[in-house]
Amino acid sequence: MRGRIPDSFIDELLARVDIVDVIERRVPLKKAGREWTACCPFHNERTPSFYVSPAKQFFHCFGCGAHGSAVKFLMDYERLEFPDAVEELAQAVGLTVPREGGREAAPREDKTDLYALLDSAARWYEGELPKNAEVQSYCRKRGLDADTIARFRLGWAPAGYDGLIKALGGSDRRMQLLTEAGMVASGERGHRYDRFRERLMFPILDRRGRVIAFGGRVLSPDQGPKYLNSPETPLFHKGRELFALWQVKQANSNLQRIVVVEGYMDVIALHQAGLPIAVATLGTATTPEHTEVLFRAAPDVVFCFDGDRAGRAAAWKALDAALPRLRDGRQAYFLFLPEGEDPDSLVRKEGKDGFEKRLKEATPLSDYFFGELSHDVDTASLDGRARLAERARPLIAKLPDGAFRDLMAQELEKRTGARANVPAEPAARRAVQRPVAVQRSLVRSAIALLLAQPGLADLVEAPYRFLRLDKPGVGLLAELIDLCRARPGINPAMLVEHFAERPEYPSLQKLMAAMVVGEPETQREEFLGALARMDEQATALRREALTARHREGTLTSAEKAELRELLAARRPTQAQG
Repeated sequence: MRGRIPDSFIDELLARVDIVDVIERRVPLKKAGREWTACCPFHNERTPSFYVSPAKQFFHCFGCGAHGSAVKFLMDYERLEFPDAVEELAQAVGLTVPREGGREAAPREDKTDLYALLDSAARWYEGELPKNAEVQSYCRKRGLDADTIARFRLGWAPAGYDGLIKALGGSDRRMQLLTEAGMVASGERGHRYDRFRERLMFPILDRRGRVIAFGGRVLSPDQGPKYLNSPETPLFHKGRELFALWQVKQANSNLQRIVVVEGYMDVIALHQAGLPIAVATLGTATTPEHTEVLFRAAPDVVFCFDGDRAGRAAAWKALDAALPRLRDGRQAYFLFLPEGEDPDSLVRKEGKDGFEKRLKEATPLSDYFFGELSHDVDTASLDGRARLAERARPLIAKLPDGAFRDLMAQELEKRTGARANVPAEPAARRAVQRPVAVQRSLVRSAIALLLAQPGLADLVEAPYRFLRLDKPGVGLLAELIDLCRARPGINPAMLVEHFAERPEYPSLQKLMAAMVVGEPETQREEFLGALARMDEQATALRREALTARHREGTLTSAEKAELRELLAARRPTQAQG
């Protein structure tokens, strides 16, 4: 998500960074003519097919198809979200990322001290774990090896009310930070004490691997509550974060499937067993924000719950949160565990292969959806089928427009005989979402040339005559020209990034990656020639339409005059032919 970062800042940032420098710090590049090349970091290859263009400020792999700007490279290589990738690049060139607020962009509040303090707290807890025999015995009992303890930065919060305060306090500012980070709580009389005491500590990391909060687990069932999480803080919002997502992304360069379980120890057990694809929500039901993060991480999401009533209730909430995110290409599954079992116990009994077998046999969302809605309905009766249809219709309407929604509606009609009556997406919106890249036309050629040389926009005067041509992509071409004219000096990567959250973005990236042959002057002639031919096509279509209506006798006086002008303009061209 772009967050609320102004487009003008993205322009400035991409103008300041050099994509060659950004990539070369992470991947060794070799000069190859005007470009740089390397073996692709996103797939295994022996012969370099990964190219970086300084002119376009764009990278492209001809092997796997990966491509994009410096921001996109960081997102893919470091596995960052858009705002985090922007922050990373901004820090490298000494810029502060602003956020839009009202009419003016205000700088984002600097939380560097808060991140540093939470990291110090994690290190302190890590240091306390080897000092306590009871927690070490517990870790051995749960089968945790040294590598797992280190990978998840597990620690121990010792007994006592002020261990962390003594270790990290020391000044009013530090105490203020401890309180702001949720590490210190206050009693009725204002007495401050450590929030976490006598608990195995699980640091919660953000998508850049920074500590933002903690979960703490007691060792004995006599103590309570069993789990305690950090409260909501400026850095931590439990409805958005997932435990171990950072570790999952570090372990998987090409993540195809992610599994959502309920507990910290379930996650860790699966990772240690060789399944580093598990995450957990943080003591809350699955939210729409969670599902968006999950589907951004992997196309397939498996929700794994206990098979009891509570587990099925949690699964249904997850389904409801997932429905609006199920664009074509994304799939959700549901895995219910045997009574008395959890992922930790099952993977110990059955091993990696046994648990993977269960994952492969997980119930697809469509089957779970209709199964749950039908379980107390007599579909043999007319009334029962009507009840199923009424239950399903508003839920199917939440699905994004696409093949999956169409198939779900067809399945409902098959089961009930009733049409789904799911509102169709407006035709205008469908037209906007049609990929520009598949339109092999003059419009496509003009856009590709403009992306290669944004300065060509200065050669086009408004009003744009080609807008009369009713073809897909014409409006986008006009918008690109306006953007180039409004921002002199804009480079190709900056131009494409303006469409990062729009349906046209993937198609524009593909056009950027396409090789545009010819020297700049040749490209200039081709661009102007494409616009001229578009204008000619629009004129011809208009002339044909008016001629047809003239035969029907339905032209207005103004339209008759327009037709005379179009026919007169055509005669010199025919005479020359």
